[in-house]
Amino acid sequence: MTGSVYQRVLGPRFAELDPSLAAYFSLPPAGHRGHGSGVYAVAGSRLRWARPLWAFLAWRQVLFPELGRGVPFTVVNTPTADGRLTAVRSFAFPGHERVMADAMSVVDGRLHDRLGRRGGLEVELLLDVVDGGLHMTSLRQWLHLGAVRVRIPSVVHVLLAETALAPGASAVPDARQRVDVRMTAPLLGEVFRYTGDFVYRQL
Repeated sequence: MTGSVYQRVLGPRFAELDPSLAAYFSLPPAGHRGHGSGVYAVAGSRLRWARPLWAFLAWRQVLFPELGRGVPFTVVNTPTADGRLTAVRSFAFPGHERVMADAMSVVDGRLHDRLGRRGGLEVELLLDVVDGGLHMTSLRQWLHLGAVRVRIPSVVHVLLAETALAPGASAVPDARQRVDVRMTAPLLGEVFRYTGDFVYRQL
């Protein structure tokens, strides 16, 4: 595969990304992985009544029931031989750790994300470059039940915004960036969010 999943989907528009974000969204050199570490200002859900659902999703490594502030986290991005990009995000809550796992691939020119340790939830994402940052918006969604792929209503809307903290700066090893992921649902508003700053390196 030539280029990262983001490069293959964005095509020429990849050059519109801020230089300090390009390393994050580019394909790491062969044999290398991307490592990010930082602190989330907030991570989790304010909906206490939904905690049984979040707990089940935590077991599947999709979401989690905790709500915290100042949560240290790490992310490890690993390209695979078949052109996918796997990511493992670890959230260090007091006394325990939560993990979110996913794998991104390009399907018919669109970015698709398989969420969880078994990839049971698939989300199609629309990419856009806005003022040098990358925005991802969720579109269609599917459940994978064994070998069966089932289209489901998009009851939750996801918006991810990745921005540079020093726009226009060169891509340097300690350049910081900000991620803001919001999940919303009709009538409920925001149901889950994590946002914070981190440093990313290819090792």
